Amino acid sequence: MTAKQMLAQRAEAVESYLAKCLDGRGIPERLLDSMRYSLLAGGKRLRPVLVLSWCSLLGGDANAAMPFAASLECIHTYSLIHDDLPAMDDDDLRRGRPSNHKQFDEATAILAGDGLLSEAFVLMTEAAVQNGLPAERVLKAVNVLGRAAGSGGMVGGQTVDMEFTGREGQVPLEELQKMHAMKTGALITAACECGAILSGAPEEDVRNARKFGRAVGVAFQIVDDVLDVVGDEATLGKPVGSDAEQGKSTYPALVGLEKSRQLARDHVDGAVGYLARYNGPENEFLTLLARYIVDRVY
Repeated sequence: MTAKQMLAQRAEAVESYLAKCLDGRGIPERLLDSMRYSLLAGGKRLRPVLVLSWCSLLGGDANAAMPFAASLECIHTYSLIHDDLPAMDDDDLRRGRPSNHKQFDEATAILAGDGLLSEAFVLMTEAAVQNGLPAERVLKAVNVLGRAAGSGGMVGGQTVDMEFTGREGQVPLEELQKMHAMKTGALITAACECGAILSGAPEEDVRNARKFGRAVGVAFQIVDDVLDVVGDEATLGKPVGSDAEQGKSTYPALVGLEKSRQLARDHVDGAVGYLARYNGPENEFLTLLARYIVDRVY
């Protein structure tokens, strides 16, 4: 089975949970439709799968961690809804369908994003309140994820990205790497780290998960930049070439396509190194998954 097939198989359980996680919340119908429109629009479910895989790898109860894992997809989806808005990246297409604000309207899209972010924190705590994970583990993981999603992480990274727009090729590589570590890498890193925390593993294993996530997060963003140049809209489900049109600073713009590919490979090699001490199917899956991220640009 390929890494892509394994990821899709593991994502099925996440998909089933997401399909019902907003039920019974008393959400107004139009708002619920908008939230579900984007949340259930497909996607690789990479972040929740990373939570569950690291939790399992380190001997934790992945089933009990499922609400927490789903919360990352809610946060990720809210960020995509808001990123697509006219005031941000102004994209009309997401995952092969009209963006949320095109399907509904801007006000509803904004509120749908707000709703998903709020529901994410309900889901995080349900890992303890309903599923019995130790409260101290969940509290620590909430702290990690809240920081990663917030102004010092994903939101801050998006802010810096907007400041860099129109400066294609002018932003130093170090600054670009710092921005991407916040905008894209922080949530991927938190997924791995939170999975380790929820498992109850020692701090050394939590550090390994965090380092793996950081390396994978960098590789993921480099590949995303490359695919915006060499990918196609039908495969990606979103417009390609938009980075160049908006004058965004990207890895290909700074170092070229081939050097970008090499940087992605180097970071994945580093990520795999943090798995060397572990054995079993989860180790194999995480190794294949890391390699698959880079394979997408060949």
